[in-house]
Amino acid sequence: MTRTATLQRTHLDWLESESIHILREVAAECERPVLLFSGGKDSCVLLRLAEKAFRPGKFPFPLLHVDTGHNFPEVIAFRDQRAAELGERLIVRSVEDSIARGSVVLRHASDSRNAAQATTLLEAIAEFRFDACIGGARRDEEKARAKERICSFRDEFGQWDPKNQRPELWNLYNTRVHPGENIRVFPISNWTELDIWQYIARERLALPPLYYRHERAVVRRAGLLVPVTPLTPPREGEAVERVNVRFRTVGDISCTCPVASDAATPDEIVAETALATITERGATRMDDQASEASMERRKKQGYF
Repeated sequence: MTRTATLQRTHLDWLESESIHILREVAAECERPVLLFSGGKDSCVLLRLAEKAFRPGKFPFPLLHVDTGHNFPEVIAFRDQRAAELGERLIVRSVEDSIARGSVVLRHASDSRNAAQATTLLEAIAEFRFDACIGGARRDEEKARAKERICSFRDEFGQWDPKNQRPELWNLYNTRVHPGENIRVFPISNWTELDIWQYIARERLALPPLYYRHERAVVRRAGLLVPVTPLTPPREGEAVERVNVRFRTVGDISCTCPVASDAATPDEIVAETALATITERGATRMDDQASEASMERRKKQGYF
């Protein structure tokens, strides 16, 4: 590659190349990798990167979604449609089934199931003997995720110790694990929310419509716009409003909130994101706001 060609590459080209390198390394070094695909924007970017890494062949791993049973219907429909379009195998494991088995116990039926995904994920890893789970977490999302390596080691109990991780010098990744252990792999760790939306715009990626401006009934609670749904009804004294909103992240209905927005295209979201001063999880997740240590605690217990 000439110096001129190198200088013409954009920062998205460099990020894309790094991510493709990571995906190929994991496919070459691991026996049973799997790519976590929820239908969200980050996992949609991962799918495009996997296409660029392995097409015209099939992906060297299946797709896996841990369904809480409280996901937005639009996202589930998009998940199934996208997997069918790609012709790739999609495995779905449900928190509902973990509840039925008794491995997940909730205090109340309406509780958020977001944290309970950890148990169902560990059960799926044991069922299929996955040794590497590839996902779309990014370091800019949250403090605990900023501590992660690209290849993040999990012990035989599926737990994460942030003080016991492997060095990753010169883009060398250690994927060795003993039976029962696994690694979580984050190919887009070094991307930001702005990078994600710039890439979505450049690649013209399809996304669930919730990511773009739409009118929705909400109530204002603790500084958040809480969507009015059967799982999240208004409380006594709360006024229901109709507001133009979009979702920056789409998780469990019981804990994910939209933000007020008129952005209806990727380019408009790029401009809006460039001015944002609060991370997407900080602005939209009720369960993360409950405690700064909540994500790290969950990750130590096996959460992605």
